[in-house]
Amino acid sequence: MKKEIIISGFGGQGVLSMGKILAYSGLMEDKEVTWMPSYGPEQRGGTANCTVIVSDERISSPILSRYDIAIVLNQPSLDRFMPLVKPGGILIYDSYGIVNKPSRNDIKVYKIDAMDKAAEMKNAKVFNMIVLGGLLKVCPVVSTDGLKKALRKTLPERHHEMIPLNMEAVQVGMDLIQEV
Repeated sequence: MKKEIIISGFGGQGVLSMGKILAYSGLMEDKEVTWMPSYGPEQRGGTANCTVIVSDERISSPILSRYDIAIVLNQPSLDRFMPLVKPGGILIYDSYGIVNKPSRNDIKVYKIDAMDKAAEMKNAKVFNMIVLGGLLKVCPVVSTDGLKKALRKTLPERHHEMIPLNMEAVQVGMDLIQEV
């Protein structure tokens, strides 16, 4: 199993954190991983993306031009990365702020209303974990046990009391995602 993933959105949406947690989850399960972030100097509000590769075998290069899975969290990301999803691949998008819906019919397209759900949960910080839960539902590249271990590893100890809320958000995302 090898999955090449791009996660893209605005800075401040937890794009890089989501990728980092996904990569650490793979490490916790003895998988080969790469995590390569890319962001502008704006940090909050500017564009940010990261590529994550999770594989059972050695990874030859972290540089990708096509992806098995694209997670896009805004219109510019959808416009940029939808054409780069391999035929038969997966596109996951949060509908908040998406004006032009995905138009390809050679890939599986999933919608997750994570922004609305995070607002309903009264915690914008779980947005990325809801999206991550959606990914794990449609393509379980790592287990929720590996994810929980990764949260312990990546979150500062002072935030470990947030792990149950993050895991709840993952489950919410699993329940929320729907194929379009």
